[in-house]
Formats: sequence, structure tokens, C-alpha cells
Amino acid sequence: MKTLYKSQTTTALFLSLTFGLGTTIPMIPSFINPPMVMAQNRQFNDVSPNYWAANFINPLVQKGVIAGFPDGTFKPDAPVTRAQFAAMVQKALPRNSTRPMINFNDVSSTYWANTAINNAVMMGFLSGYPGQVFRPEQNIPREQVLVSLANGLNFAPNNEINSILNNFNDANRISNFARSPVAAATENNLVVNYPSLQQLNPDRNATRAEVAAFIYQALVSQGQLQAVNSNYIVALTPIVNDSFYGLNQGTRIPVRHEQEKIFLTNSETVPLTFTVTQNILNNQTVIIPRDSRVIGELRPSGNNGTRFFANSIELPNGNIIRVDASSQTITDTERVSKGMDVTKLLRNAAFGTGAAAIIAGVTGDRRITTGELLIGTGVGLLATLIPQFTGLNRADLLVVTPENLNLKLDRDLTIE
Repeated sequence: MKTLYKSQTTTALFLSLTFGLGTTIPMIPSFINPPMVMAQNRQFNDVSPNYWAANFINPLVQKGVIAGFPDGTFKPDAPVTRAQFAAMVQKALPRNSTRPMINFNDVSSTYWANTAINNAVMMGFLSGYPGQVFRPEQNIPREQVLVSLANGLNFAPNNEINSILNNFNDANRISNFARSPVAAATENNLVVNYPSLQQLNPDRNATRAEVAAFIYQALVSQGQLQAVNSNYIVALTPIVNDSFYGLNQGTRIPVRHEQEKIFLTNSETVPLTFTVTQNILNNQTVIIPRDSRVIGELRPSGNNGTRFFANSIELPNGNIIRVDASSQTITDTERVSKGMDVTKLLRNAAFGTGAAAIIAGVTGDRRITTGELLIGTGVGLLATLIPQFTGLNRADLLVVTPENLNLKLDRDLTIE
């Protein structure tokens, strides 16, 4: 059994561009955050400074994710309904839509949480029940909160599920549908168990304090909040192996990128470096630590796709290991048209030289020629390419999201 220790501890959107007049796939808009709840700076009557969840609750109140009550209380032990959780999670962790909206039979258009429920469902955090019902007033159990967060953040377990869950004395009470997501949530330090680290209580209704702790840890996993020093965060203890260890072919390496989007043509090869988002373990040993840098390049793949190939990983200590890993071929498309406003495209983005030339030529907007926006060969070549694409009416873009960048080892990784 793995041991537990007391932890002290954006979604990027990648776009690549392809020539041609392929089928238009509509862009999925980002949701606008609902209006912020007024931050509360006062101390809650029922949340003392040394309360076990105080360091999780107070920052979320300041962010407007949760709020107290008019009588000055927080009611940390009160249960949370599915509607209330939907409101919290879509506020705390806004995501692009990944699923269509569902008109639930038991959620009217005038219901107070109608918009929040729709957002949470379309973002991938929540689902309904058979018969197209949501059960908004039903209290949400702890395991459902963890399943929601793991699914919405696209976490998947890197190690054997039963081995992870056996850290909990009541692992046999975890529902079958929840076992894989709860294991992934555990690996990503989302699980907070008070008063006992080994007691998950998966089928017990989650309290307001517990939901705050889970959401706080989810924000930590996304780099949006600082980790807090808590005795109740469940984490797997890595075992140092000084002799031999490695990873099997097919092991997934979850990554992110500093930019929210990257554009390139279907004939362009672009060097890229990703950051590993979680520890990659084998038999309780950390093989690839979180925040390691995965070095490689996006290359053309198939007729209209792009694919990332990794050749090395730079560990946080500066050591470099050679790897052979690749992603799937990405072929989802979006269209750039003549005269369109490229403001959103330029925001938090980087561009391959060919893509920058095509976008500038098609849209007529030359702001994309700014040097710091470019990756690859740069501004000099760009100026000579733009005239070749001036006058085009449209071009299709490949769309790659990091949670769908399924980077896996193509051969065993062994380290001595």
C-alpha cells in the first residue's frame, strides 16, 4: 500500500492552421464568468482562524466563488446541492464548452441556477441522469464532487487504480463509476480528508467546507492558487529509487503550454516546449516530476493534421533525459475569413511564421507581424510571405486543446 504524507504543497488552447477550403466547424465560445459575489473580508462566526478548512474557505470567498450568510456565518457543515455545486464549479474553473446544452426536464428557464447548470454541464463538470433530469436540489456526495472535478479537468490516473484507492480504508464504498476519476483526483492532490487521511467517506454528502477544500485544490492543480499547508490533503508519497526505474510504452504525459493558443500551417514544423502538469510515477516512484519541460516539435501529419513529437525532457534539476513520445494527429478545424476581427486570435497566442503570414494576408490585419508573437523563423521571412496570401477569402485552422493532446511514450523509458 502506498503511504500518505501531509502535503505542504490555463487550459491552453492550441490552434494550427491548414490551407484549403474544408468544412467549417463553428468555434466554441468561452463562457463569460457570472457576476462576482461581493467579497467578504470579515471573520465568519463559525469559521475560526484555526478551523481545519479556514485556509481553503477564505481565499474562495475573496474570489467570489462562495459566500457566507447575512447572519455572519458560513455554515461549513451544511450540505451542498447539485445546483449549488454547479454554481461554484463553473465560477471557479471556467472552461470552453465541450458538450452541447441539455434542456433538463426538472430545471426550468427561470430556475435560479439554470445558467450555472448549463455552463457546468457544457464545460464537462457535471452530467444529468436518465430521463433528462438533473436533480438540482439533491445533495451531492463527496465522490461525485471529486468525479466532477477530475472529469472537468480531464485528469486520468497514471497508476493502477486499485493500488491508489487502497490508500483509503473505505475504498470498497467507492462506486464503480467513480473509481477511476477518484484515483486521478487523488494523484493530483484534490482529495482533502478531515479528520482522517485514510477515510474518504465517498458516499457521504459533501459539506460546504469540504467542497471549498476540493475546489481550492483543483485551482492549485491549475496553477491559479498557492498551495496551503494542511494536514488533511491526501498525497501519495514518492519513493526514491537510486538503482533502476522507468516508464512503460504508452504511459501518458499530461502537459500544458505558456500560451493559450498556437497557430501553424499544415506544412509547417514548429519547435515547442510543454510543461508537465503532474508527477508521472511508476510503483510509487516519481520518474518525471511535475514542472519538467517536454521538448519537441509539431510536425505535419496526414493530409490536414499536425502532431507533436517529443525528443527530450528537462527535469527541474536541469538533467535531460531522451524520450520518444508523440501525440495523436489533430485535425479539428476552425475558419479564418477575410476582414474578420483577429483580436481574440492575437490574445495570449504564438504563431508559426507561415500561419502568421496567412492570417495577416487573409484578414488584412498586420498586427500579427509583431515579432514577439512569432515562433519559428521570425519576422524577416514573414514579410516576404504575406503578399503570397493577400486576397485569399478564407483559410481553415486546426484546433488543438491541451486536454486533448494525448502525449504518450512511443517506447519504454528506462533510467539508471
